[in-house]
Amino acid sequence: MQMPFCPKLWDRAPAAQPENGNLVAVNGTVVVANTFGLSAPGKSTTLRLFSATQIDHETRKGRLSAEAPLRGGKKTKHGKASTTTYQVTLLVDAEFGTPGAVVVKNGNRHDQFFLRLVQLELAEDRRVHFECNSWVYPNKKTNADRLFFINTSYLPDKTPEALRLLREEELRSLRGNGRGERKDWERIYDYDNYNDLGNPDKDDHVRPVLGGTRTHPYPRRCRTGRALSQTDGMTETRKHKINLDFYIPPDERFSPGKLAEFLTLAVQAVTHFVIPEARSLFQGDVTNFRSLDQLRKDLYGRPPQPAVDGMVMDKLKSSVTSPKTYKHVSKMVKETPVMFKLPQVIQHDNEAWKSDEEFAREMLAGLNPVVIKRLEAFPPVGVGGRRSSITAAHIEHQLEGATVETAMGQKRLYILDHHDYLMPYLRRINTLSVCVYASRTLLFLKDDGALKPVAIELSLPNDGSGGGGGEISRIFLPASQGTDAHLWQLAKAHVSVNDSGYHQLISHWLLTHATVEPFIIATRRQLSAMHPIHKLLDPHLKDNMQINTLARSILLSAGGILEMTMYPGKYAMEMSSAIYSHWRFTDQSLPNDLIKRGVASKDPRAPGGVSLHIEDYPYAVDGLDVWLAIEGWVRSYCEHFYHTDAAVAGDAELQAWWDDVRRVGHGDRQGDPACWLELDTVAHLAETLSTLIWIASALHAAVNFGQYGYAGYPANRPTRCRRFVPLPGSPEMTQLEADPERFFLEMVPDRFTTTLGLALIEVLSNHTSDEVYLGQRATSTWTDDGEVLQLLDRFRDTLRQVEKTVTQRNKDPRLKNRRGPVTVPYTLLFPDVGNVAGQKKGITGQGIPNSVSI
Repeated sequence: MQMPFCPKLWDRAPAAQPENGNLVAVNGTVVVANTFGLSAPGKSTTLRLFSATQIDHETRKGRLSAEAPLRGGKKTKHGKASTTTYQVTLLVDAEFGTPGAVVVKNGNRHDQFFLRLVQLELAEDRRVHFECNSWVYPNKKTNADRLFFINTSYLPDKTPEALRLLREEELRSLRGNGRGERKDWERIYDYDNYNDLGNPDKDDHVRPVLGGTRTHPYPRRCRTGRALSQTDGMTETRKHKINLDFYIPPDERFSPGKLAEFLTLAVQAVTHFVIPEARSLFQGDVTNFRSLDQLRKDLYGRPPQPAVDGMVMDKLKSSVTSPKTYKHVSKMVKETPVMFKLPQVIQHDNEAWKSDEEFAREMLAGLNPVVIKRLEAFPPVGVGGRRSSITAAHIEHQLEGATVETAMGQKRLYILDHHDYLMPYLRRINTLSVCVYASRTLLFLKDDGALKPVAIELSLPNDGSGGGGGEISRIFLPASQGTDAHLWQLAKAHVSVNDSGYHQLISHWLLTHATVEPFIIATRRQLSAMHPIHKLLDPHLKDNMQINTLARSILLSAGGILEMTMYPGKYAMEMSSAIYSHWRFTDQSLPNDLIKRGVASKDPRAPGGVSLHIEDYPYAVDGLDVWLAIEGWVRSYCEHFYHTDAAVAGDAELQAWWDDVRRVGHGDRQGDPACWLELDTVAHLAETLSTLIWIASALHAAVNFGQYGYAGYPANRPTRCRRFVPLPGSPEMTQLEADPERFFLEMVPDRFTTTLGLALIEVLSNHTSDEVYLGQRATSTWTDDGEVLQLLDRFRDTLRQVEKTVTQRNKDPRLKNRRGPVTVPYTLLFPDVGNVAGQKKGITGQGIPNSVSI
C-alpha cells in the first residue's frame, strides 16, 4: 500500500514560523557513516528539497526549496563502526507540500562521504525518511548535485507528477553515454565484455575476449572504459599486475571497513600459509609433503607467523591507491590475531575422508552438491553418441541384487559426469604440466539412503599412436585391499580434481558471481530507486560487483591464482565460456534444476512442486525449504504492488529492465527462447525474481561457505594432478605398491600450490562483520510501507522455522547423509537470521547472506 501525500501537511507542523510568514522551517537530521581518512561533510555541504505535490511549471519538476547547510555533528558508536548525526533546517513555502526528494551538494574540495539517511520532522507523528546509503562526491568533481528519493515505492505510472521527470533524469544519468574511461566519482552503469583478463604484450598471457561472439559467449561485466592494448586493439590495459582500483560505480564498492577487513584476511592468509612455503621453495626444501601427517602438522599445527610480512605489505601498498586504506589495514593486521583452525572434514577423524561413503556423500552435502545427476541411459552416452566403457558386468554385483535395468527403473543409479565438457580441452590442458582425465563416476542408492560409488571411468583422448581417434578409457572398481585399493583411491582423487575445478570455475564463479552481475547493472540502469522491484532486489546486489572486480584482477586474470591452482590453467575461463553457451536462466530455480538433473520429478502435491528421488539429499531438502520461503515472500511482495497481469506487462521500467538483461547483459543467450520467461504475468515475475534471489543468496552460500570446511584439507579436494594413474607393469606401478601415500602426495599439487589455494579459500569462506543475512535488512526504514514490513516479518519467521527443521534433521541418526563418516553436520543452508551484522563472523559454515558475498 502506497502512502498518500498530504499537500497541506505543513498546517500542523510544530516548527516555529520565521519572520517571513510565507515560509515554514522544516527540521531534519542527516546521518553520515564515519569513514577512516575522509573528512566530515561540514558546513560546505547543503541540502535542498523537491516537493512531491507542488509543481514548478517552468521546470515541470517539484517545487525546489532554498539551500540549507548542515550544523553540528554528534558522533555515535555502533560496535566498531560509528556515525555522525548533523542537523539541518530548511525553509520552505507554506504551500510546499510533502517533500519527495532531497538534493545534497558536497562542497568539500577533495573528499567524499557516505550518506546513510536524511530524516525530516514534518509533525509530531509524521516523519519523511530518505534511505540514502550512497557516496556523495565533491560537487567540484561531479558537476552535479546528488539526488535521493523518499522511501515510498511507486510503480512508474503511479509516480507523483512532480517526481516523474526527476525519476527519468536520474535513470538517464546512471546509464551514461558509453564513452570514455570511467572516473571514481562517476555513477555510471554500462556493459562490456570480459576483455581485461589477458595481457597480449606477453605471449603466455594472451587470452580470448569473452562475450559478444558465438565462439566465446559470456555474461557482461561493468564497463570501465580503460585504454585498449596496442598489440591487439581489443584487450583493456591495466596499471599493475594486481589492481585494486578498477572502476566500479561508487555505490557498489565495499565499505571502507569491509575493504580493510577483506585485505586484512588476505594478508593474514598469505603470511600464514603462502610466505613460509615460498621461502622453503626458494631455499630448495622439498616440494612435496612427506606424509599426510606432515601435511596436517605443517598447515595447521605451526604457530602463527608474525602478522606483518614486509613483502606482502609492500605489495599491498603498491596496489592500494589510498594511503589511508593501507594505513588502516596495517593497523588491523597488527591488532587482529591469526587463527587458523583444522578444517571440519578432519576435526573428528583424520581418515574418514578416504571412505567411499564420504566420497559419495559430499556429492549431496559437500561444497559442490549441484552436479550429480540421475543415470538415464546405460552405458552413459556422451556428445557425438560415444558410449562409455562401463558395462553391466562391472557394477551389477554391487547393486544389492538388482540388475542395471531394475536399478535405473527404481531411480537408484546416479552419475557424477565430468566428461563431455572436459574432453575437448584435455589435449591442451595436459600440456600444462598437469595430468588430468575426463571422468564419469557411477553411484548406487543403497537401501539405507546413502550413495556408494560402483565404478569410475577415467578417459583421455587417443593420441593416435594405436591408430584411429576417439578415447582411451580405464575402469576402476571399489576395492579395500592390495594394489586395486590403491588404484581406486587414486581414481577417486582424479574425480575430486575434476569436481574441484568445476566447482570453483562453474558452480561458484560462473553460475553465481558472473551471471548475477548483468542483473545488477540492468537494475541500476532501468529501475528507479523508487521502484518496488528495485527495493526488493537491492540487498541481493550488495558487494557482488566489487568482488567480481577483485576476481578479474587477482584470481581470473592471466597468471592469476585460479590459473595457478586449478587444473584448467590458462584454459579455465575459455572452458567456462563453452559451458555458459548452454546456460538457461529458467534452469536456475532450485525445483527446475533438480528436475533437469533427474534427481527429482514434478509433483504438484509435494513442497516446491517436486518429489525427490534421493530422500536424504541435504542440499535439496534444506534448499527446497529455503526456496519455498523465498518464493512465498517474493510472490506476496509482487502481488502487493501488481494487482493484475496487465500491470506487470504495462510497467515500462520493468520491461526495460528485462529487455536490458536478456538483450545486453546476457545478450549471448537471447537466441534461446527456453532461456527466459516472459514478464507478462505476476506469476512469471515472482518466479523470475525468486530465481535471481535464490542464486544470489542460497545457491552462493551452498557452494561458497563450505570451502574451508571441506577443501581446507587439500587431500580431500585436490585441485590438480601431476601424475596419471599408473599402468600395470609400469615403473610407476612399482612406486605405488612400494609407498602408496608418497605416490599420492607426488600426484596431487605441490606444497606451494596447495598452500596458495588454501590461502584463497580461507579468505573466500569467511563471513565479514557487516554481513546482512536472508530475511534481514540493513535498516528498518528501507520502506515506509507497513504491509510490506509485515510480509518481511512473515518471511523471517518462516526462515526461523527452517532453522529449527535443519537442526532437527542433523540430529536424526537415520539420515546418514546429514553428517557422514566425517561427522560434519549440513548447515550451509541454515539461514542464521538471528545473526545480526557484527555478531558472528569468520568461518562459521552456516548463514545465508542476502548477496553474492565473501
